Amino acid sequence: MFKNNIVEFIGMKKIVVIYILILGFVAHAQKKDQVPNFSDKYYSLTEADSVMIHLNEVAILPKHKFNSRIDVRYYLWFKRKVYKAYPYAVLASKRLDSLNSRLGKIKSKSKKKKYVKTVQSYLEKELTNRLKKLTRTEGRILLKLIHRQTGKTAFNNIKELRSGWKAFWYNTTANLFKLSLKSEYKPETENEDYLIEDVIQRAYINEVLVYQEPKLEKDYRQIVSDKKGAIDVEVYKEMFAKRKKKKKKPQKLKKS
Repeated sequence: MFKNNIVEFIGMKKIVVIYILILGFVAHAQKKDQVPNFSDKYYSLTEADSVMIHLNEVAILPKHKFNSRIDVRYYLWFKRKVYKAYPYAVLASKRLDSLNSRLGKIKSKSKKKKYVKTVQSYLEKELTNRLKKLTRTEGRILLKLIHRQTGKTAFNNIKELRSGWKAFWYNTTANLFKLSLKSEYKPETENEDYLIEDVIQRAYINEVLVYQEPKLEKDYRQIVSDKKGAIDVEVYKEMFAKRKKKKKKPQKLKKS
């Protein structure tokens, strides 16, 4: 939908690289989250499990506190979502920094335009197919992590580098898929954001995710520690419970 104008040269100095990630997702992200298949080996638990806690986490972060074993499985489901979205947020931040730096060194207008087209072509080939596979939950996590890593919401990035009118319309499009480009990252007050940060901090400790300094400055490790390991996944259990209920609901017979 936005294939031909996802990226363009702005003010001769800046480029909305983050645009490619956000709008590429918004244009294609109509994929609903599937009900987790808890028979998958990934979710299997035994009595010997220490509820998914690695020994090197214990010394730094509080041990998780789950209300039930099913909650552990939903946490694992959510963790997978974070792992999938995080690299795109890191890439958005890296590309935005490097390309702004590169464009600042290019003097020729024609060479700047050529460079932008080259980057656009590369990113479209590399990212479009992968972004199509993101679910709505993964897209929501991505938007929040973009705020974490770049220091600005997707909406403010677009507003600053294009216009308030463009930001409004792209946010309206995102709203159709129950997403918001205005999503802010607030792990200290929002449960989902805290869960995201809990996953990220433990992944850093266990070297599962590559660390990148976030531009949104917060004491993230302290925020996670203050929650004392409490995990609340009720909203996701309710989401899938409603979906299962809809599937079981008998359809009305059509009148002949």
